[in-house]
Amino acid sequence: MDLKRLLRHLVLPHWWVRRVFSPALLRQIEQAVAMSEAVHRGELRVVAEGNLPLPALWRAQSPRARAIELFSYLRVWDTAENSGVLIYLQLIDRRVEIVADRGIDARVGREFWDGVCRQMEMAFRSGDFESGTLVALATITEALRLHFPVGGENANELNELADAPLLL
Repeated sequence: MDLKRLLRHLVLPHWWVRRVFSPALLRQIEQAVAMSEAVHRGELRVVAEGNLPLPALWRAQSPRARAIELFSYLRVWDTAENSGVLIYLQLIDRRVEIVADRGIDARVGREFWDGVCRQMEMAFRSGDFESGTLVALATITEALRLHFPVGGENANELNELADAPLLL
C-alpha cells in the first residue's frame, strides 16, 4: 500500500470532485454524450471519482482496475453490439482510464484509447477539465461513428445507458 496515496484519498474531502465538475460542465458533458450517441450505435459513460473506497485503497487497487470494476458494475459491457465505452476519471490519482467493450476495442485498439487518456490528462494538468473532456468525447464519437454508424440492428435502441456523468 502506498502511504502517500492513502493519505491523499483520506484527506481530500468527498465534495472535492464537485469543485472540478460544476453543474454547468456536467450538463455540457451530458449533452455531448447525448449528441454523440445520436450519430452512432455505441454507448458512452463518463465517471469521475475523487476518493476511492477504503477497501480499494487497502488492496492498492489501480485506477485501471477500478475502471474495469465500474465498467462491469455500471453494465457498460452489456450493450447490444458490445460497443460500450467507459471514461473513468480518477481525480485524486490524476489518472484517466478508458475501458471499451470488445466490439469497439477490436476495431481501434489499445493505442487509440491510451492516446485519448493521455490527451485528457494533459488538459487536466493545466486545469482545463472542460475541453479535456469534450475533446475526448468528440474523438471517441468519431471512432464510434466510423465503426458503428447509426442504422443496422440497434437503430431503435440508441440509448441503453444514462447520458449524465456519474460523480462518485
